[in-house]
Amino acid sequence: MTEKIAIFGSAFNPPTRGHASVIEQLTHFDRVLLVPSYKHAWGKSMASFEQRCQWVDAFIYDLNMPQATCCRLEAELGKNGDAVTTYMLLTALQAHYCHADLTFVVGPDNLLKFGQFAHSEQILARWSVLGMPESVNVRSTYIRDRLAKGLPVDDLTTPSVAKQLSDTAFSFSD
Repeated sequence: MTEKIAIFGSAFNPPTRGHASVIEQLTHFDRVLLVPSYKHAWGKSMASFEQRCQWVDAFIYDLNMPQATCCRLEAELGKNGDAVTTYMLLTALQAHYCHADLTFVVGPDNLLKFGQFAHSEQILARWSVLGMPESVNVRSTYIRDRLAKGLPVDDLTTPSVAKQLSDTAFSFSD
């Protein structure tokens, strides 16, 4: 039987209950790869890659979803400083999981601009793309805004991520 893998890429800057509402709908996949952006293709300012990977690991722990893992492949693909595109990521993942069926999961914000993705037509021709609604409307921006005001974020993310955010000094720009 062919392994079915969902790939959900995001800045995860930081992960939110909105992300969770999408990921929790992916339990029918054998594996769910959460892929933090290494260097955002559209130049978004983010916390360090390692910090965001730590948040994703804590997030996965809280979700208690054994088939979910943090995929750090974008760091390898972007090591020369180039932005990593979805097409580059999916091509590399398909080479690694050569017999798996890959499905690229798109949240509602990126679904509307999917045509702007580099090689979007080739992605659609080669892989499945699954647009997922979120049942909780929480953006990472809401968390960053609250943190900047010294307000709690427990209701916007998972417990372990909220604790890391409140216990650790970090910057949201590399």
